[in-house]
Order: sequence, then C-alpha cells, then structure tokens
Amino acid sequence: MAGSERTVVWFRRDLRIDDNPALAAAARDGAVLPVFIWCPADEGQFYPGRCSRWWLKQSLPHLSQSLESLGCPLVLIRAESTLEALLRCIDSVGATRLVYNHLYDPVSLVRDDKIRKELSALGISIQSFNGDLLYEPWEIYDDSGLAFTTFNMYWEKCMELPIDISPSLAPWKLVPVPGLESVRSCSVDDLGLESSKDEESSNALLRRAWSPGWRNAEKMLEEFVSHGLLEYSKHGMKVEGATTSLLSPYLHFGEVSVRKVYQLVRMQQIKWENEGTSEAEESIHFFMRSIGLREYSRYLCFNFPFTHEKSLLGNLKHYPWKVDEERFKSWRQGMTGYPLVDAGMRELWATGWTHNRIRVIISSFAVKFLLIPWTWGMKYFWDVLLDADLESDILGWQYISGSLPDGHELSRLDNPEVQGQKYDPDGVYVRTWIPELARMPTEWIHHPWDAPSCILEVAGVELGFNYPKPIVELHIARECLDDAISTMWQLDTAEKLAELDGEVVEDNLSNIKTFDIPKVVLRETSPCALPIDQRVPHASSNDHNLKSKVLKASNRSSICVDMIRSSKMEATSSVANSPVSRKRSYCETAFHVPSYSSSAEVHSHIQDHGGSLVGPSRYLLQEAGRNCVDEVEDSSTADSGSSISRQRKAA
Repeated sequence: MAGSERTVVWFRRDLRIDDNPALAAAARDGAVLPVFIWCPADEGQFYPGRCSRWWLKQSLPHLSQSLESLGCPLVLIRAESTLEALLRCIDSVGATRLVYNHLYDPVSLVRDDKIRKELSALGISIQSFNGDLLYEPWEIYDDSGLAFTTFNMYWEKCMELPIDISPSLAPWKLVPVPGLESVRSCSVDDLGLESSKDEESSNALLRRAWSPGWRNAEKMLEEFVSHGLLEYSKHGMKVEGATTSLLSPYLHFGEVSVRKVYQLVRMQQIKWENEGTSEAEESIHFFMRSIGLREYSRYLCFNFPFTHEKSLLGNLKHYPWKVDEERFKSWRQGMTGYPLVDAGMRELWATGWTHNRIRVIISSFAVKFLLIPWTWGMKYFWDVLLDADLESDILGWQYISGSLPDGHELSRLDNPEVQGQKYDPDGVYVRTWIPELARMPTEWIHHPWDAPSCILEVAGVELGFNYPKPIVELHIARECLDDAISTMWQLDTAEKLAELDGEVVEDNLSNIKTFDIPKVVLRETSPCALPIDQRVPHASSNDHNLKSKVLKASNRSSICVDMIRSSKMEATSSVANSPVSRKRSYCETAFHVPSYSSSAEVHSHIQDHGGSLVGPSRYLLQEAGRNCVDEVEDSSTADSGSSISRQRKAA
C-alpha cells in the first residue's frame, strides 16, 4: 500500500467495485472501512418507493459479497442521522478521512454540504469524486459564465470539451481498518427496505425480470451494445417489448458508470465505422443524446436547486392548476378512458417500469388534459418507478409542463388516439395491459368510444362499466387548456402591475398540497372482481382554492370544469433467455383470447359463435397501505402525437 491512512468509504448510489473513484482512492492510500447508511429521516418527502427500495435490497448483498472477496466486508447501518452514523464509524476505527462520490439531487446537495462542514470543523479530511457524470455541472457554462437553460446548447458545449473516459481501476485487494469489529453492522433485512409482507409478495414479480448488482449491470451493458444498440433508433418508435437499453436502474444506483457506458459505445462505433455499417450512426446519435439528457438533468438540479418544487420559467407561477384528487386518482389507476394512457399507467403500477415514450405520453396527459400540478406527477413517478431518479424526474416533468425554455409548448395538446396509432399501431401494448379491450378490433382499439355497439358487444366491452368512458373529451380539454393559459397571462400581467404598488403575488404551486402516494400491490383476481380503490389523502376545502393576490381591476377568465364520468372498472425479446427477455416475460398476462384486426372479422365471429364472449382473467391493482422519478425523453422535435388545434376542436 502507498500509505497507512484509515479511510471511511461512504457508499450511496455508487454500488460497484469497478470504476469507483472514491473506493480506488481509499484503497490506494491505506486501510478502508466501506459503509452504507440507510437513513429514512434524511430522505424527507423523497423517501424511495417500493420498487426502488427492492432494487437497493438486492444490490447491497451483491456489493457486500464483492467487497468481502477483496478482504473487507460492507458495513450496513440503519440510522436516525447520517452525520451521527458517520461520526460513530470514524471514532470507532480512528479514521482520519472520509471519501464519497458526488450526488446532485436537492436532498443530497443539502445533506452533503452539512456533513462536509461538520466533519471539516472536527479535523476530518473530506474528499469527494466524480463517479456519476462525464462532465461536472460546474464545468459547463456559456461565454458569459452563466448556466445553460436549453439542452442543445448545453450538449453542444459538452461535445467541444475533452472527456476523460479512462475508468478508475478496480482494487485487487482491500485492507480492512483495525478495529473493524467494533463497528456495529446490521443485516440487509434489518435495514427495513421491505416494510410489509404485501411488499414482499409484490416484489416477487420483480425478481423474475431484473437482476440487480454491478456484475449484472456490466452483463446488461455488454448485451445491449452487442445486440440492441444497432436497432436503437428504430425501436424508439415501439412501446411494446424490450426496445430500450434497460440500463436506467443500473445507472441510477451506480452499478455501472456512465464513463464505462460511453467508452463501450464509442468503441462499438469505431468498430462499425471500420466495417462500413452506416445505419448505426443514427442509433449512436440517439443513444448518446439520452446519455446527454441524463447529464443535463444533474446540471439543472445543481445550478437551479429549486426545480423540484418550482418551474424554471417564472410565468408558470400563475398557472391555474386543478387540485382535483379524483382525476389524479383516475390517472394513477389507469382509468382515464384513453387506452394508451391507461395501459401505460397500469404497466407502471404493476412493474415499476414503462418505456420512456409512454412516460412522455402519460405525463403530458396529466398536465395538459387534466391540468394536474406537475409536482404531483413528479412525486408519483418517484414513488412507483423502479428506476426512480429525482434529477431525471424533474427534467421530464418540467419539460412536459412547458416549464423549460426548450420544453413542450404550453399550448401543445397531443391526441392520445393518434399517439396510439403511431406507437402501438397493432394494439399489442394496449391489449397486454388492458385485458378488458383484448378483443377489440385494431381499428377501434385506441378509440373504443367510436366503435359501433355490435363491435363493443362482441368484444365484451361496456363503456362506463368494465372500461371507463373518456374522463374528458378532446375538445373540452382543448378549451380548458386555452382558458388556463389565458388566465395565467392575465395573472402575470396583474403581478407586474401589483409590483408597481409594492404587492407580492404568490406562486400558485406554493398553495397546492403535496401528499404521499399510496403504494400498490399486484394481485390476481377473478374476472368479475372490481379493483379496490387506492386511498387518496383527504384535502380540506381550503386546500382546493388557489390563492393569488391580484388587482381588483383584472378580469379573470373562468376555467372550464369538466365532469368526471363515473367508471367501474410485452412481448418477449428476440434475445432468448437474456435479462432483456426476462424483463418482459413476467408481465405478460396469463390468458389467451382472440383479437380482431377488422370489423369484418368481428361480424364473422358473430355468425360463427353468436353472442358475446366472457371476459378474461386479469390482474388488478389493490391498495396496500401508504408510502411516505429512465429519463423522460422526447428525442426528436416532431410531436409524439398529432397536436389538437383550436380549429379541430371547433370542427
């Protein structure tokens, strides 16, 4: 060893041995104490959701086994205070240094700054490293020294700079600190990552699809580069099947470094260029863009740390969000009456995962159709996603809600029917996740409300009973969105006038209640059973009023209020036996029903069988108590679905 220093290595979201700068530095300089601290109190409102905690529970033993094979086991600690736990570890072994890799989300930035100041004041040496990004956020600014607020300009600047992609070598041996036995370590079960039997039963489904751990992450990366990268740009238009890299949860927990991802992709690119494989260029471009979006999400959080609760663009502070918990509940349950949206939400409930294109569609629907506060959607994604990543979550929801200079236009309203025809033209995805519509002909699968009654009867669909009618019609949604934007600009003008008189106008989001989202458990029920409703936290009537001080002279447009209609409510990969194929195989529904591609087939079936068919057995989601956000990407400038214009509404 080059030194005799005693160092505490603080693992967080860098659960790997290979290319771990903090671990490599500690191993190089002397004896080490690897520590992982689970402190729910420090997480606050962003306490990880069920799926995310399941992943962590599987990954920690994998890391511990690897560290132990190198000579030093991982110490697991459940604590009420991360700072106090670190101090106990340092005192127990007489350590003089603490090392860790950077994190960039708002919660971690505050906590890390506090810990650095406290320990430095006690004479403890603190060193932190870049183990998560290609570029540190403080390295990229414009010519005036200001932070970029558009992705394209940010990424162009990044591409002009050199990248150090040489990974830190994994240590071949670790020397444990003397006195290691005096540090109290608990088991991974004692961390309390699975809080109930219901969670354990739900998580059993996840084991069939995913294999957490840093070695499994490297296998997944190599498999994607070898088999999936070449077709990546084509698969971006498909929402069924395993059409993405599936690397986002591994990247979030730091089981594979972004430097290694970049290195392998560039090596493959050079290989294809030498072979003359020109069709790979577009796929490389789109994949590197997705890596860039992940970098940009950390960049925004670091430079604008308020973006988890406020819009980046100031004019949206007056946007009249609808604090409607019933609509929010219908959206979460996949009961909006729009098949593609509902399929996406049900897949999200059941698996903690959905294609990034579907994430764009369902989040856009919540914000633009239902006018639900984007912060509610962001928090829900954080609670249920397997790859929940706060920085990417913030970027995605700000982008969709028009809160970024280069985000979706605030007036843009995408038609879910057209989006379904574009991204799920055969209806495979919808039929997988909405078994009520499994027998609907393809021509009606994305707009069953337009289907003739005879088609609905044979398909076993009764709108308003076993599948809801649309929660809001397209033209009504268009009118409400336009009225909301009009009100926003009136309030913005009123604020400017009020400022002249010294008044202060509040941000509408500051008056909207933030509440915890119920966790859900996937259970198989009988075909006739109805889903038990998810619990929605009670809100007092005062919470439903958005309070903003405005001049009495300003005229405020009335916002349309849509009546919510009452309602009762993946294909396997081509790579057999691979983690990718297992990812999708567990979520296929266990039933076989005929599907129809045209009305002619339906009429033929009526003549052959005469009568409607019994609905298939299906999975339903059920509430199981309370629970205290892959990046959202729209990789092209084209609409993800046809935008509903004011003229179309009038027609």
